[in-house]
Amino acid sequence: MSTAVRDLEQSGAVVAVDVGGTTVKGMLRIGDVVLDRAVVPTFGTVGPADGTAAGTPTAGGPSTGGSAVGDLAAGGPALAAVVAVVDRLAAAATGAGHPLAAIGLCTPGVVDSAAGTVVVAVNLDWHDLPIADLLRERYGVPVAVAHDARAAATAEIAARTAAGRDVAEMVFIPIGTGISASLVVDGRLVVGAAGGAGEVGHVCVRPGGEPCTCGQRGCVEAYASARNIRRRYRAAGGTIDGATDEIVAAVDTDPVAAAVWADAVDALAAGVAILSAVLDPAVVVVGGGLGESGERLLAPLRTAVDARLGWRPSPRIEQSLAGAGAGLAGAALLARTAAATSTTSTTSATGTSSAPATSAPAPAADPAPHGTRRTP
Repeated sequence: MSTAVRDLEQSGAVVAVDVGGTTVKGMLRIGDVVLDRAVVPTFGTVGPADGTAAGTPTAGGPSTGGSAVGDLAAGGPALAAVVAVVDRLAAAATGAGHPLAAIGLCTPGVVDSAAGTVVVAVNLDWHDLPIADLLRERYGVPVAVAHDARAAATAEIAARTAAGRDVAEMVFIPIGTGISASLVVDGRLVVGAAGGAGEVGHVCVRPGGEPCTCGQRGCVEAYASARNIRRRYRAAGGTIDGATDEIVAAVDTDPVAAAVWADAVDALAAGVAILSAVLDPAVVVVGGGLGESGERLLAPLRTAVDARLGWRPSPRIEQSLAGAGAGLAGAALLARTAAATSTTSTTSATGTSSAPATSAPAPAADPAPHGTRRTP
């Protein structure tokens, strides 16, 4: 272990944030110890949690900038929810006697990690949002930003490597409010020319089908995401007024749930079959909240994918080892890397630095922006 990482684990706290279309989840960690957690609705906060502008010193540490409240307002309620979570956890870190060392954040959409910008995330109403700069100015610490599926895949790679499981050719699909995929080819995460690789949720599998938030019709996500399973169930007259997992649990006794679930599995199978035909992965790993359904999802999904790939062997389809918290775990790895890198940079100036180390590979850096991006 390097001096930088050892010092970080002894004295510095990191905040991990997973931005979803329904909730924003946060976690405060020192090393491998979780000190605190926070969850707020993504669209339940209308402004900075404490009324201060970005650039105002908070519990997170000294500020370095002078941004106005309007800068944060550009991120709307979703960014206000992020700030509320980080404010709460930064205050908890300070109260426990640990300075905030870094923030790691993962988000859906097209993400330019190098610039720390969310180019577009339609479910969050974010467009060209310089989220890393805004948070860095508010809290005065390094901020790392990544696509949520790739951050989750980083945690999954770490979990599977520790378990001796195959990660060389893998597709990781977390299913929550939205659906995307992380593509691992020859052991490396692939981000694509415009940072949008793996957006299987917005592959059209039902031409002319139901509208999707991305502006297309018939997308995988319009049928198979947790939010849309719940929406379609209620639109079809379903009587369960609860979360998606309650609907999934009722598929054996509720005809409406069974029909909606069958549509979801079929749409997801179509997306998996397309990925399989193009990438030939050894394994498809299903994660996210809906991935916790286990064999209730995986068994019919395997059958449906086999039917679509009858001319060739199907990949193994397995449940995530990292679980529904993979996004947060990946964001924490991002934050630890950012903090260690910052510590190394600082100590390099005094000639006392060691190379940073992390417990898992960080997500591949997204490319610099170019071209036209419509993928949400």
